[in-house]
Amino acid sequence: MCGTCGCGATAAVTVLDGDGAAAPAHAHGHGHHPHPHDYGRGQHPHDHGRRDHGHDGDDHGHHHHHDHHAPGDDAGAGTRIVDIQARVLAANDALAAQNRSWFAGREVLAVNLVSSPGAGKTALLERTVRALGRELPLFVLEGDQATMNDAARIRAAGAPVVQINTGTGCHLEADMVARGVTELKPPPGSVVLIENVGNLVCPAMFDLGERAKVVVLSVTEGEDKPLKYPHMFRAATVMILNKTDLLPHVDFDVGRAVAHAHEVNPDIMVLQLSAKSGDGLEGWYGWLRRERAAVCAAAWTPGHR
Repeated sequence: MCGTCGCGATAAVTVLDGDGAAAPAHAHGHGHHPHPHDYGRGQHPHDHGRRDHGHDGDDHGHHHHHDHHAPGDDAGAGTRIVDIQARVLAANDALAAQNRSWFAGREVLAVNLVSSPGAGKTALLERTVRALGRELPLFVLEGDQATMNDAARIRAAGAPVVQINTGTGCHLEADMVARGVTELKPPPGSVVLIENVGNLVCPAMFDLGERAKVVVLSVTEGEDKPLKYPHMFRAATVMILNKTDLLPHVDFDVGRAVAHAHEVNPDIMVLQLSAKSGDGLEGWYGWLRRERAAVCAAAWTPGHR
């Protein structure tokens, strides 16, 4: 997994508040660090005795195990790689489940926005913050490999924001979100919008504890993206078709794109909009309102508490 996606370097994950100040550093995956949510144990349930760390100081969630074989001695390599992948994902899923429980217990709607680079996630968030900021308590986690650029845009739009820089990491993971939420401090009943690193591959595999994944597809991309990246579109609850204002100027078949998305995921909801012009945004805003209401209603369901 990490060896093939290119995110297996030793750069540290950095969590920055809205002013660009770094949060207290924790060696990601090495030793215990305080979890933002008090689950009764106060620490992440990492099984450090079983996880393989190929590099000292590897600080972004990828744990590499390098087996050296003589030429031709590759019979068991595939099995070992699959086992390590399964363990990395299992550790992430365990923490994601705790994140999800914490979000649900505090009636927080957490949404994970994913896309290719440049599809318009940040522009959509800016527009959303400006339109709904007085109606809904919006908080944003920004995921990028480097810079504070997107966090600065969100802060200027009017929302509290924390930047998570992954170094060479190509996706966010559950413990990065946990650390980000520690700094963000969203109150009960809020909406946490997570902008993942621009990538349609690895973010599909890593659960963050969110209620829903929302995949953003721009009309400047190919309409066959759902077929090329089926895991992401299968994992998503909503597909936002963005930059519809450019349709007169690009060769993009909306019908085919929607059909491909439904071929991969028959239940996916498709919203067409332009974050620039504002066309279609009410559908997105309405979805956020309904999801937040559903989270609050579930919290008061008999037997939930």
